[in-house]
Amino acid sequence: MNEFEKDVQSKNNDVVDSIKGFSLSFIFFLVIFFIGTIFKVVGS
Repeated sequence: MNEFEKDVQSKNNDVVDSIKGFSLSFIFFLVIFFIGTIFKVVGS
């Protein structure tokens, strides 16, 4: 067992962190998409 396995900085589950990262980035691009769609509808 190496020294990094003994002294873990974060005890969180990796699945939870990956779901958080995916959902935040998905929401971010969704917001950008809707802002662009709103500008396109208002401009036409």
